[in-house]
Amino acid sequence: MPIDSADFTIDLRRLRLLREVERRGTVSATAAALHLTPSAVSQQLAGLARELDVPLLERQGRGVRLTGQARVLLAHADAVAAQLEKARADLARFEDGLVGEVRLGSLASAIAALVGPALRSLRRQRPGLRLLVREREPLDAVAGLDSGQLDVVVTVEHRGGPAHEDARYDRVDLLRDVLDVLLPAEHPLAGEAQVPLAALAREEWVAASADDACAQITAAACAAAGFSPDVRHHCTEFDALAALVAAGAGVALVPRLAHPLRPAGLAVVPLAGQPPARSIHVATRAGRTADAPTAAVVAELRRVAAERPDAVVALAGGA
Repeated sequence: MPIDSADFTIDLRRLRLLREVERRGTVSATAAALHLTPSAVSQQLAGLARELDVPLLERQGRGVRLTGQARVLLAHADAVAAQLEKARADLARFEDGLVGEVRLGSLASAIAALVGPALRSLRRQRPGLRLLVREREPLDAVAGLDSGQLDVVVTVEHRGGPAHEDARYDRVDLLRDVLDVLLPAEHPLAGEAQVPLAALAREEWVAASADDACAQITAAACAAAGFSPDVRHHCTEFDALAALVAAGAGVALVPRLAHPLRPAGLAVVPLAGQPPARSIHVATRAGRTADAPTAAVVAELRRVAAERPDAVVALAGGA
């Protein structure tokens, strides 16, 4: 086809034949080296000349020599061959999880505690692997996973999230993120070693909106303690919630992954008994971990989670 056509292409096998003719000087020697017949070599090269609409060979005694156009073509062929070798090497490295791109969505507190350290390690150990991080609330994260916009999500147990038995997802539990009570520094219970949740039944509360995972955990824990929290203020961002608590607007439950909190004038006190906790997990679409780069990211997240201090305890078995 004409070289100015939008569909212009070159058969790489024919380019290799042309390179062999340059090396060996005759069509017959090329044919013998490649275990082909001389007529097959001639036909292939004639076809390449027709495709490009330029002469490629000219007679020189008993042999042939390349035309100027053929030498221009082979100069590009060398670059194409080198790029193909790089592609071959990258594909092999992809199978080892050393190159590729993984799109990850995560809640903010898990970015700070898990994703950031995992990204630092991956950049050092697998510099050819690109991890693209997006902050996503749990519902948005799962929606991104379903639509294919995300490959991996680090999220928290929530209504509508991936359940263990949901065949659409592969899920690995990472952490049990314990919730502590957050009090104004001047609160009468601020100096206690532990606080029974029932002792806060008559308090005003600060919490996230009702569809937030932490708000759901708070409501369930208070119900188990025999009361419904009197939520007067709603905040999604933990530092904003803490600022309201420090101002005396109420008390709250805050997960340990959210620490440190920036506002001053706060007391963080563990809850007595078995404290409520949110389950942090990593999820992919079912079968996605057969993709080596994705598997490498999930494995690194599990490693980082397992090395967290005692304040956040890795789940036994890691799965």
